[in-house]
Amino acid sequence: MRFIVSTSTLLKHLQTVNGASSSSTVLPILENFLFEIKDGSLTISATDLQTSMTTSLPVESKEGGKVAVPAKILLDTLKTLPDQPISFNIDDNTFSIEISAGDGKYKLSGENGDDFPKIPVVENASSVNLPASVLTEAITKTIFAVSSDELRPAMTGVYCQLSEQHITFVATDAHKLVRYRRMDSKGEKASSFILPKKALTLLKAALPSTDVNVSVDYNATSAFFKFENINLVCRLIDERYPDYEAVIPANNPNKLIIDRALFLNTLRRVVIFANKTTHQVRLKINGSELNISSEDLDFANEAHERLSCQYEGEDLEIGFNARFLIEMLSNLSGEEVTLELSTPNRAGLLIPHTNDENEDVLMLVMPVMLNNYN
Repeated sequence: MRFIVSTSTLLKHLQTVNGASSSSTVLPILENFLFEIKDGSLTISATDLQTSMTTSLPVESKEGGKVAVPAKILLDTLKTLPDQPISFNIDDNTFSIEISAGDGKYKLSGENGDDFPKIPVVENASSVNLPASVLTEAITKTIFAVSSDELRPAMTGVYCQLSEQHITFVATDAHKLVRYRRMDSKGEKASSFILPKKALTLLKAALPSTDVNVSVDYNATSAFFKFENINLVCRLIDERYPDYEAVIPANNPNKLIIDRALFLNTLRRVVIFANKTTHQVRLKINGSELNISSEDLDFANEAHERLSCQYEGEDLEIGFNARFLIEMLSNLSGEEVTLELSTPNRAGLLIPHTNDENEDVLMLVMPVMLNNYN
């Protein structure tokens, strides 16, 4: 089996799917890419058994075949080569691979492509189509709130809820929660599933900036994403997602409207002086004035800043983990945000002051108990 391809084209495709491969000691073949050639097209696959990615590109080749190629050594070689044609010669019996590029020749040992795990195919699936921009936005707005607690597997992914009116994406780690809803995308019927974080990270990196259509097929066990020449398959998290609607407080009489960038930069400064374990900041609201302060008693550090804001409600003092607020404000768009509050021990809601008509974003953050209310 022999084929010729450009180094830069091959490298770009390999880097797209490389994140799906695994350095598994139990199944060493997962450290390989599967190369399959058929009718002048090279299909490259990578998998860790939970998530699989494939991509295809045209190559010069007169024959077909398949081989498993060691991922790391191939990537490291291609990264150092200039853009030029590169030829691969594979021995069909021993699976040894000889690469010729310019004046260089490189040999490495491949493995039998038949030993590579089969990439799952779509069966009994429902489908929905989403523009790449919608999917990118949904992943960006939610993935930072996903939990890394393996003891609560349902919360280690993003919950997707399809209805005939809209699509909702939810992520929470019990300290913060994001609900991102799109009115311009909907499912054929009501259904829901939990997508793992790794698959979404890979998907986000692979999605093009041009607004192509992404076909999403899903069944009881897996989700399949297809766009351009890329396919991504992931196993769904088979758990029941917590009732997130129940934790979103409905009645929040205290509403604070503030410039998002100003609030964000103030928090970034003030948190430097906060306790390094709790990252606690105190928000004290009097009329149209917001006082943000922090202190670290161990080192006698403290910071105070005063901002002007629009505020409706009673004077209030509430504590938050500044890192959560910073993450949320960084992932919200728009010039102004609204912070809705009820009491110092109930969750606060952060929402854009002006929402896009097709987009409904809500971010919830749990307060922290302040040592004293003065």
